[in-house]
Amino acid sequence: MDTTAKQLPQAQDDASDTSDRFRRKRDTILDAAAVIINERGLKGLTFVSVAEAVGLNTTSVTYYFKRKEMLAAATIERTIEQLGEIIDSAGQEPTAELRVKSFVRRYLELAGATRLGQDRPTALLSDLRALEEPQRTDLLEDYRVRVLKPAAQFFDRSPTGDGPGLNFARAHMMVDALYWSRAWLTKYSVGDYERAGQRLMDLFARGILPDGADWTVRAPVAEVPDHPEGADITPETYLHAATRLINERGYRGASVERIAGELNVSKGSFYHHLQGKDDLVLECFHRGYGRFSQAQRRAINLPGSHADRIAACIGDVLSIQFDAEFPLVRITALQALPADLRRIVLDRSDRIAMRFAGMISDGIAEGSIRPVDPLIAAQWVTGLMNSASDMRLWAEERADRATAIRLYSHSIAHGLFRPL
Repeated sequence: MDTTAKQLPQAQDDASDTSDRFRRKRDTILDAAAVIINERGLKGLTFVSVAEAVGLNTTSVTYYFKRKEMLAAATIERTIEQLGEIIDSAGQEPTAELRVKSFVRRYLELAGATRLGQDRPTALLSDLRALEEPQRTDLLEDYRVRVLKPAAQFFDRSPTGDGPGLNFARAHMMVDALYWSRAWLTKYSVGDYERAGQRLMDLFARGILPDGADWTVRAPVAEVPDHPEGADITPETYLHAATRLINERGYRGASVERIAGELNVSKGSFYHHLQGKDDLVLECFHRGYGRFSQAQRRAINLPGSHADRIAACIGDVLSIQFDAEFPLVRITALQALPADLRRIVLDRSDRIAMRFAGMISDGIAEGSIRPVDPLIAAQWVTGLMNSASDMRLWAEERADRATAIRLYSHSIAHGLFRPL
């Protein structure tokens, strides 16, 4: 009995050591998976690629995760938890502005540390919708509960009327603006992240309009359908179906089978009209940015101030995004494209943002836009327009589309804290 008693602590220590080693190796695998998802999208995540990254064989990786879907879900779940911890900490601040400021600061600190290799990488959540069930539904609910719901509590905690809807829009805009920052933060050194965060916080706090100014988001120009219902299947028809599916299920989830099934045609019919899925996705981006660019050019040629023109463009694009039939394709599909095609899309996105930067700079010069960092403000507006398609169901819950556009654009004009 004495011998057994003396051996028990050693056995517990061995179990503890084994458990610690297991967690460390599991975390290393999740780190590698996050990097691969960020570089190649969910479709590029394989046991072979992860095993090569961590110096194991594929059999060893399956000891920790039996299926690739489980590894992908665990990687995304860890990122959601990281975001949730930042939001929980920021939520302890006494005022809405301090809560948002804390969130921005901590998020950018994590982004900087990750870029320098000083913290664990966070996975892009763009392919969350592409996961298979039940992981997809479970993680979407996890994201809503851990991120969006507590983020909405940053703002008016006793909302009335349109207040709850506005709070949800504010939370979405705050979180998505930080996600979108991945698209432009690479142009800055990590040492400049603090300043970039201050400029972004300035937009969150006050929007782009001068104090005391207001705008009316103009009625959008209606688009003429280019594939009437009942018309023959054309490449344009595939663009519409692919865009909807990519926005709903990500690149991986918008399979050729699903696209063909959406249109009730065969896979053979798909390849009769199109060369392949990557070509289709690239064309979805080209068409989306073309429509975005048209909205900008229409607005630039309108009379009035530059603030009026920006408002007109925002109204046009939000109307497209809140339309279930043919919104702009979300940038979330980008990571799964080959690197050469990805660069083409990013260059087009940058040109959209640069046009906004020019409009904002002209507005600052004439006094209709308050002094802001035009480059960061332009990326902020571009990102919020792109992610607005995620708010389609929210928009449908408003009294009408005009109300949804008014609520969403209110925070761009005046920041996240000004009452309606």
